[in-house]
Amino acid sequence: MEVQNGPGEDGVCSSVSNHGGTDVWSCKDSATALADHLVVMVHGILGSVTDWKFAAEQFVRMLPDKVIVHCSERNSSLLTLDGVDVMGERLAEEVIEVMKQKPKVRKISFVAHSVGGLVARYAIGRLYKPPKSDNEEDSSTDTCEEDSRGTIHGLEAMNFITVATPHLGSRGNKQVPFLFGVTAFEKAATCVIHWIFKRTGRHLFLTDDDEGNPPLLRRMIEDCGELHFMSALHTFKRRVVYSNVGYDHIVGWRTSSIRRNSELPKWEDVVNEKYPHIVFEEHCKACDAEQCEPSAMEDDGLSKLEEELLMGLSCVSWEKVDVSFHASRQRFAAHSVIQFN
Repeated sequence: MEVQNGPGEDGVCSSVSNHGGTDVWSCKDSATALADHLVVMVHGILGSVTDWKFAAEQFVRMLPDKVIVHCSERNSSLLTLDGVDVMGERLAEEVIEVMKQKPKVRKISFVAHSVGGLVARYAIGRLYKPPKSDNEEDSSTDTCEEDSRGTIHGLEAMNFITVATPHLGSRGNKQVPFLFGVTAFEKAATCVIHWIFKRTGRHLFLTDDDEGNPPLLRRMIEDCGELHFMSALHTFKRRVVYSNVGYDHIVGWRTSSIRRNSELPKWEDVVNEKYPHIVFEEHCKACDAEQCEPSAMEDDGLSKLEEELLMGLSCVSWEKVDVSFHASRQRFAAHSVIQFN
């Protein structure tokens, strides 16, 4: 059953359905008939479908004849504490249900905030389907090669975008800025985080060891059985990370931008007249195992595990966009504000 809202401002329609989310599309029949690109928007911890409402409407206004936006709500509120893997499975099921209801869709993109970025990475690993031409010999090729691509449950994978997502986890030095980089605070947080954020907290602080396995985020930098985490990431035409350079008290700059300390750019003198909040942009090419050399971890603030996460994620190319709200009155809420700007 769907509850459909009438035409809103600028001809944007929306509906709430029993698959657990909100769909947003153009009210113009001519535009809707042409739209074949599904954009899935995923909120962060303790979030809800309304977190992406403004951005979803903007997408449709800008591309009325190209996109249909689905704001996920299968993992709303306290359900975000169940763990990245449980949420990822729910999101994958939700996406499949949405696709069944929209048979004209041919392309798919994901836009995810905070922990939602990790959930989306897990979900695409579940949804990935290898190229039809793949055989035993082909499947052993390096997923870092930019050649034949698989699909996301039969759809062409277009954009995978994360916003303030802790890709390297939250355990390292200054990865959670409100702990002020104080080692004692950071160690204490690692010990008690599961009391507050339950299983998701364990995944974020890399302390989970389900059945003796490595932490989930470590497993997610490889294809793992039926979960094709890296093959799925590789199949997207673009992968983009948006990161706050400061005033984000929840997710640090290094973990959200997938960088070492020494790789964080100098941005103070950069001016972007069109998008004043964007202070730095770069395109990082994919590197293979031989090119991704471990850094001197004691100099770069990364633990061995964080270095493994960074090297694994560097096997695919990334566009990195650094954002600053230092001149905004809302700068102290940068972790949330970045969704709307």
